[in-house]
Amino acid sequence: MKLPSSKTKVELAKTPAWRHLGKSIARSFVFDDFSQAMKFVNHVSRLAEAVNHHPDITIQYNKVKLTLTTHDEGGLTMKDFRLARKIDQLERKPSRF
Repeated sequence: MKLPSSKTKVELAKTPAWRHLGKSIARSFVFDDFSQAMKFVNHVSRLAEAVNHHPDITIQYNKVKLTLTTHDEGGLTMKDFRLARKIDQLERKPSRF
């Protein structure tokens, strides 16, 4: 279910690294090199597959931008924020890349 703006604000406060962009949230990551960026993307893809919710991914050498929205709901849902928090936990474990 699409979140009302008041709930979106509450969830954004719990995911401060993510920016609110209209009907989506986005976050950029920077790695030492392309290889690390791709390893991170592969980890994100496994998380996304596990919850059947997939981010839009932009890769520019060592930079990765993830954008989350729930297309079939026309905006942000709890799926987006739950996946964002899982990605944040993954990002805190840099030894995995």
